[in-house]
Amino acid sequence: MNRQLHAFIILLLLVSCSSVEKHNEQITKLHPVEDLNEDIDRIYEQLKRHHPRLYQFTSKEILDYKFDSLKNAITQPMNSRMFYKQLSQVTRFVGQGHMSITPPTEQFDRKERKALNKMKFDITNLNFEYLDGKLIVVEAKGNDSLLVGSEVIMIQNEKPTDLINQYKKRFASDGYNTTFYNRILGTRFMTYYSYDKGRSDSISIRFKNSDSTFVKLYRRMPSDNKSLVSSQMDSLVQSKPKLKLTKAEKKAKKLKFKQMLKDRKKYGYDYKTQLNDRDLSFVGKDSTVALLKIRGFNRGKYEEFYDETFKVLDSSGSGTLIIDLRNNLGGRLKEITYLYSYLTDKEFVMINPSEINSRSPLLTSVMSNSRPFGVKAFAALLSPFIYGYDALFKTQKSEGKLYYRFKASRLQEPKANNFKGKIYVLINGNSFSASSILCTKLHGDQRATFVGEETGGAYNGAVAGFYKVYELPNSKIKARIGLVHIDAPHKAEIDGYGIKPDINILPTYQDRLKNIDSELEWVLRAIDKE
Repeated sequence: MNRQLHAFIILLLLVSCSSVEKHNEQITKLHPVEDLNEDIDRIYEQLKRHHPRLYQFTSKEILDYKFDSLKNAITQPMNSRMFYKQLSQVTRFVGQGHMSITPPTEQFDRKERKALNKMKFDITNLNFEYLDGKLIVVEAKGNDSLLVGSEVIMIQNEKPTDLINQYKKRFASDGYNTTFYNRILGTRFMTYYSYDKGRSDSISIRFKNSDSTFVKLYRRMPSDNKSLVSSQMDSLVQSKPKLKLTKAEKKAKKLKFKQMLKDRKKYGYDYKTQLNDRDLSFVGKDSTVALLKIRGFNRGKYEEFYDETFKVLDSSGSGTLIIDLRNNLGGRLKEITYLYSYLTDKEFVMINPSEINSRSPLLTSVMSNSRPFGVKAFAALLSPFIYGYDALFKTQKSEGKLYYRFKASRLQEPKANNFKGKIYVLINGNSFSASSILCTKLHGDQRATFVGEETGGAYNGAVAGFYKVYELPNSKIKARIGLVHIDAPHKAEIDGYGIKPDINILPTYQDRLKNIDSELEWVLRAIDKE
């Protein structure tokens, strides 16, 4: 029995290694023109089959022409990354920011993955923003903290502005909106850079700080790396003996750790950025203005946070609330619905029933060809129940179209201690998806004053919710296709744009250098005048 098990494990490892080699060869080789044309046909077929608003922003005639023109333009074989750069410039015309394609990445065997897990690419210490035509460092960790405010003037002998202008042509905003591009290309610059260049073990960046320029080389390093000097010092200095804790101290330490984990769930702590998704503070001259910063609607047990927050606001008597949704790329419908129940004193419906193309978008999503075989096999066993539940309880047909009913489309009750004071909302081009749906609801109900920049998410909704991630058979490029059109009851007359601010303010590079929050400061001045 042990021999059979050992042989089975060896067989699995051999199959895995063979699969890795085959995949890496597939994505680096030059694909024949006919294979590339097949991939173009496949992705368009998938879009026509699953996307409920495919021709909302680009007509069928024009989109047909775009895909046909791409096929005619490809006359030479190309590898997957080259093909991605061509294909993405066509799929962007769908005009839905949630629809995207990504190039395939190199795979590694078990031994290589184990080694890579011990490495860290130190460029991840940096977070960027694109303002005034400049790519600047806005956040940095460790020794790189001195780089905050520095401008990137060259990355591997290329200007970041040239790269950004290329990358803008490879993905879509919602509709005709333009504010999303600069904001997201700053936030996710290194992601798009890796799509463009592939995996790197080192990247050279030239920075400008004040009047000086300097170059820094970023490399993949052991994550627990210590300098030679510090390791030598450690060997010379005798380590201090650990103090033995009493039983009471051990118990207190354990309780403190449990409380920390509980708090992190409540605030939606992000272990990667080391920031909370949700924070409440008080600002202004007398610290009487409540500032609710929400970085995303994705993590943690939000109910406890909002219950606690609005209990504090109710007892404090604060008459003004600022909700900061800048760089909030969205998340859960349930969370924005729960939050809105504290922002209104009337019954409300958060979203309309959502248009779909199949009776079970959940099953369509799970059965994507990019999913692991085990996941699809398990889903296949449960498919009669999943499909039956969705078809009977979640979907309905009206005027020849199918609609999916999320809980957010039901009539909701306001919370007893809902906030009745004045609300300001800070927005920018990275206010997207669920974040923009919340803004649409607040704007449509005339419940808030908006300050900042037009949201990247569309006023009239987006195709998101569930996704089918389809892997093209030859190039192995993955296409993420939204399956559900989600929109709030309110509508803008002109389709394809975000929520426009009442007060239009765009921060500048100088604001960042001087640590000035121009949008927030405008609101605080307005409150003082009132």
